[in-house]
Amino acid sequence: MKLATEIDGPIAVIGDVHGQIDKLGIILDKLQDAPNFEQRWIVFAGDFVDRGPETRATLDMVHDFIDFHPRTTAVAGNHDFAMAASLGLVPAPEYSNWADRWLDHYSAETTFESYNVPFADLDALYEALPESHRIFLANLPWVVEHPQYLIIHAGLDPYTPTATQLKILRQKDFSLSRPQWLCEKSYADAALPPDCQHTVISGHVCVPKVVIRKQRILCDTSGGMEGDLSCVLLPEMEVITSGNLPLRSYPSSPQSAVPYEQPSEWWKFW
Repeated sequence: MKLATEIDGPIAVIGDVHGQIDKLGIILDKLQDAPNFEQRWIVFAGDFVDRGPETRATLDMVHDFIDFHPRTTAVAGNHDFAMAASLGLVPAPEYSNWADRWLDHYSAETTFESYNVPFADLDALYEALPESHRIFLANLPWVVEHPQYLIIHAGLDPYTPTATQLKILRQKDFSLSRPQWLCEKSYADAALPPDCQHTVISGHVCVPKVVIRKQRILCDTSGGMEGDLSCVLLPEMEVITSGNLPLRSYPSSPQSAVPYEQPSEWWKFW
């Protein structure tokens, strides 16, 4: 699967999903009623996995939606990158030690549970992943470029020229131990590089509601833990949310594994 990295026209950017399939289904249903849906690019801002309860079903839903609406693309989040690096799906160097980072700090228990695999058994998880999930996680871009917008999971370094950063992002420089454009939380409040002419859209840092300011949009409003999932329509500057769903507290420790069952398809892609 090759995801588009250069897009144009109206877009909709969906914040960090984190396995929240119920909320994602509502957003995708609502998007079909948005203006110019057929011409609109749908862009995921990264972090499909961990925290929420249904990583596996979420990736299946995203694949189904891409088949239904090919003008869909995504960028890698730090959780997606950590999972891919831990499983050897991307060429991260050994000294980056992603497996320990992911297992210790990324609330990955629910991801293992969603594949019916014991927590921390990386070999079993690799074998449990459908080939389509491996390909998707391995090939997520680090940036999606639009004439007016840049979609990057965490944002841009304020002290490095934009052209230099875009070169690294396009190439996905895996020699870096910790790619800051996927991981750095301070970018949410930092100024953009002086030469940046785009509006930068990111997730990564959870905010109570979508933040829209000059050249900067933050769209992660749940963090995979509570609250609504949000999506920003551009150029309209309108926000779609998953609505008044009950808040959830997701487990921070492994739960008893149950056989995987595909959730009922109450969402409809037509």
